[in-house]
Amino acid sequence: MSQGTLFVLATPIGNLGDLSPRAAEVLRAVRAVAAEDTRRTLQLFSHLGVPAPRMISLPAFDERGRAGAVLERLAAGEDVALCTDAGTPGVSDPGQALVAAAWEAGAKVVPVPGPCAAVTALTGSGLPSDRFLVQGFLPRKGAARAEALRFLAALPCTFVLYEAGNRTGATLADLARELGPRPAAVARELTKLHEEIARGTLPELAARFAGEVRGEVTLVVGGASEEAARAAAAPEEPLEEELRRRLAEGHPPTEIARSVARARGLARAEVYDALQRLKGEKAR
Repeated sequence: MSQGTLFVLATPIGNLGDLSPRAAEVLRAVRAVAAEDTRRTLQLFSHLGVPAPRMISLPAFDERGRAGAVLERLAAGEDVALCTDAGTPGVSDPGQALVAAAWEAGAKVVPVPGPCAAVTALTGSGLPSDRFLVQGFLPRKGAARAEALRFLAALPCTFVLYEAGNRTGATLADLARELGPRPAAVARELTKLHEEIARGTLPELAARFAGEVRGEVTLVVGGASEEAARAAAAPEEPLEEELRRRLAEGHPPTEIARSVARARGLARAEVYDALQRLKGEKAR
């Protein structure tokens, strides 16, 4: 018996009218659907007015663990559609691991193109799109977040981030502090009733969206200039050298501790203790 086909099917990111006729045809024809959230995907069948086939839950936290049920159906010759909650599977959403496993198992993989929040925001932003990187969600805090921001600061191309509404203001503030007055766009509630795309520099957008932001947000940020990219990619200044330099420039120790700790992902107390040691050495 030949293997079934895994259809990697893009779904609307908001407006159900964006479901393509080809995607609708696939959903009507397959005998099973692997979905990030089966409740969300069932809404597509309600929209189409057809009964749903067998639904297989494939959440992000256990994609690999639950892929076996899909592979078994493919091995039995059944066709399966892979859907995420919104947009294209595998782009900051579950799907990549299952697609790779399907290839390894000898199944046929057919992508059914359609909506993608990153590409939708990028094309609406007016920022350069000849080269771009989709970062997805930033780490929420600590050294991992600081490292991700330093990486993005050195990119010579446009990049796209996803963010929750309640964290958008903080992320814009971090980007503005790390990257300066780069051109950027905030795309909120794409394809939905209250869709909004705002353009400006990162500091301008950080000020505009400092309060509560509702809905799902996609951020598009311009790349670094060649000079800025070289500077950002340069080896990081040793901690003690940076602290000595900032003290010599006359910055207050509390301000130094706060900004250096945030930029490097360190505990503020750790940086402050290092400052006190340096001040003690200078006093001797």
